Amino acid sequence: MSSGNNSEARFTINVKEGIVELEGKESFVDKHLEKFEEIFKTAVKEAIASGMQQQNVALKAQVALPQEVHEVPQVPDGQATTTTTAAVAAKPTAASPARHAPRVAPTLPPIPVDLKANESKPGLREFYAEKKPQNHYEKTAVFAYYITKFNKQQEVKFGEILSCYEEVNEKKPSVIDIVKNSVRYKGWLEQGSDKFSTRLTISGENYVKFDMPKKDATA
Repeated sequence: MSSGNNSEARFTINVKEGIVELEGKESFVDKHLEKFEEIFKTAVKEAIASGMQQQNVALKAQVALPQEVHEVPQVPDGQATTTTTAAVAAKPTAASPARHAPRVAPTLPPIPVDLKANESKPGLREFYAEKKPQNHYEKTAVFAYYITKFNKQQEVKFGEILSCYEEVNEKKPSVIDIVKNSVRYKGWLEQGSDKFSTRLTISGENYVKFDMPKKDATA
């Protein structure tokens, strides 16, 4: 190709189909095919590795040789052009994002527990009304305190906490999440001997006994 001729090329990448196209004058294509084919194969592989295999990306560029002028004229009528296509297999890679099924929380049934008043203890409803818990963390701490101190249990099962919610006629939350967050952020509860049980901590005992109800609640 002489320095006086200008060249026009078009590059197309179809990531979904794994195709790279290089189109332009035959002399231009022959001269630059190997170089650009390798560049765009690499680009396709990087795009697939980035999880973009579901998108079509078209890149178009007009390239002039270094010795050519900046203005690139159209290819004259009757002059042949050549299009070459390189296919790259678009196989799933380890970097592709994996789809996981949504986590389903187990359904826990209420477990019967003695929550009624007798000669040695108040009923849960009376104790609950006295402590005035404001959120689910305070409510579970009150329930754990009641079962631990008045029923003399070392541990509290999650199903027993659900029975406490029913006894005071309150909407039940996801007890698993409430207990887990209370253990992690409040420190009022700790993990019990099995997956679905918990124990009241000294911090939780002191909070229920001395800090509830809150002063603003009583005011």
